[in-house]
Amino acid sequence: MRFWFPLIAALATWSCGPSGGGGPVAVAVIGAPDDPFEQGVRLSPAAQHMRAATREGLVALDPVGQVVPAIAERWIVTEDGLSYIFRLRDSTWPGGDEITAADVREQLRAGLVRLRGTSLGLDLAKVRDIRAMTGRVIEVRLSSPMPDFLRLLAQPELGLVRGGTGAGPMAMSRDEESTIARLTALPPESRGLPAREDWEDIARPVEVRALSARNAVAAFAGGDVDLVLGGTLIDFPLAEVGPLSRGTIQVDPALGLLGLVVRRETGFLADPARREALSMAIDRTALIRSFGLAGWRESSWVVPSEIFTDAPYPEDRWNGASIEARRRAAAARVSAWAGPGREATVRLALPSGPGGDLLLRELASAWGEIGVSVRRAGKGEAADLELRDTLARYTSARWYLNQFNCGLNAGLCAPEADELVRQSLTERDAAARERLLTEAHAALVEREVYIPLGAPVRWSLVRGTIRNYLPNVWGMHPLFPLSEPTT
Repeated sequence: MRFWFPLIAALATWSCGPSGGGGPVAVAVIGAPDDPFEQGVRLSPAAQHMRAATREGLVALDPVGQVVPAIAERWIVTEDGLSYIFRLRDSTWPGGDEITAADVREQLRAGLVRLRGTSLGLDLAKVRDIRAMTGRVIEVRLSSPMPDFLRLLAQPELGLVRGGTGAGPMAMSRDEESTIARLTALPPESRGLPAREDWEDIARPVEVRALSARNAVAAFAGGDVDLVLGGTLIDFPLAEVGPLSRGTIQVDPALGLLGLVVRRETGFLADPARREALSMAIDRTALIRSFGLAGWRESSWVVPSEIFTDAPYPEDRWNGASIEARRRAAAARVSAWAGPGREATVRLALPSGPGGDLLLRELASAWGEIGVSVRRAGKGEAADLELRDTLARYTSARWYLNQFNCGLNAGLCAPEADELVRQSLTERDAAARERLLTEAHAALVEREVYIPLGAPVRWSLVRGTIRNYLPNVWGMHPLFPLSEPTT
């Protein structure tokens, strides 16, 4: 197989799935059976999709990944970029009570408290105050400008809920013994929009279940589901579904992190120079080629250089040095450390799946070239390195840097990087903010806390009867548009 980012793989689809163009849209999200029903703030992909469908916030993301109105019908941003003022729709809670600015203020404040200690909480650290100005107008004030702030507000974790029930745009029902969630689109008038008399006839329900990757692909190939979401590099080798008429594989041009975090700074990995040696030895182009993927964006930096307004460093960390030259330099560092009783070995934690097996073989081959052996960490066993596969929530160096904040206890970190990011929160000059974030990135690179591979891989299987689905850089595909009529 060979697929291109960000374009659709060249597979045509004409067959009908279970909905046949009418009736419920059947969706499978790759994960565990109970994933769609998760609560809390650390959500699986299935739970994120369900949360976005049933608990919309002030704004939401459309199928392209653009910010669109939700509870807020419109907004303005003050000239200094520090104040976002939203006017709410004339919409109601499921019980019929009006959704007021005071409700939204309390919901957002409570959400910020719940998110403390998470990377999303760090992303929201610029929020200085939330005020209800009138019954339907709310203001959010920031400590310094953040061009991507609306995208952050659209995250599923910031959806509004009252008494355990969200404000829509869909309502969820579930048979107690079933792992299938049935989503029904709420009528437009309950969401402050013009009524449609034929809404019940034209709005399609959406049925969501979480399946293992293998079962999801089999269900799609067998015509039992119309759409599979949440595929990653680990399960990409399963994406081949057979005859071209069976379906279409679509790959998101995703942003985020795909690489290895350093979990322990001991033994061979005690020295940043030796940690860099592992990164130097990886031929990233050859690695991803083994998966049959082309057009993938590799990276040798924590923050890809193009994320900054003016790239502060070259695209390639080693100035275009050949893989042979890099491996010679890396091997010299390994041999200088190795000796009697000291074997260069790393324990690597990877998710189970055919892509994990392939990734292990590729890394073991690359590191074997420089004299380092690899052992896969067993379940519950402490690992030296662990796969990090995370989608970005917004386009900023700060998102990448926050993933390595010391407060998250997610691996090696750099306190000086955290301090520089904190300073950026109140810096109102854009150029000065970028300098602080560039310095923070340099601190992380110096510590060698992470071995980057490139952008995360996200793929879906999409039947030809599906409308309002489009690949996007955020890897999130809203379920509500699947229910909307096309006319």
